[in-house]
Amino acid sequence: MKKVLVVVDMQKDFVDGALGTSEAVAIVDNVVEKIENFDGDVIATYDTHYDDYMNTQEGKKLPVPHCIKGTEGWELDKKVQAALDKKGYIAVCKPTFGSVDLVEIIGNYNINDIEVELIGLCTDICVVSNALLLKANYPEMTIKVDAKCCAGVTPDKHNAALETMASCQIEIIA
Repeated sequence: MKKVLVVVDMQKDFVDGALGTSEAVAIVDNVVEKIENFDGDVIATYDTHYDDYMNTQEGKKLPVPHCIKGTEGWELDKKVQAALDKKGYIAVCKPTFGSVDLVEIIGNYNINDIEVELIGLCTDICVVSNALLLKANYPEMTIKVDAKCCAGVTPDKHNAALETMASCQIEIIA
């Protein structure tokens, strides 16, 4: 069985930047270890906004500029980047929470012989969005989320997202 690891938005602005949290900082070493020990393909997503962010729907609802392409906050956490550079990975820029491009890339695999695992930030926004998009498009595919390699906006929202994903037949690794 082919395995694919999706590292979701482990960018500076979500770890210790504009929208960073202590919980996000706390998972970095777990994420690095997961990447380094993963036997399979790796895809890393980048939340990607531009200078007009504050004029977008997201910018109006979350008026905190973040992950502006070309800024330090858009870049991956340095430890995560180093692990990915050693491993090799496919980068996917996404303008919103879930990625249609990620769904298409996964669709290029034999979906009857693939297992996808998601890790990263934020559990309750981008991780859950991508996990549910994948499940909706490939309902028979095994999809897992490693809870120790994810953090939400708050611990309560992290746990709620894990519960939602489990309800949708996504395997949660505790």
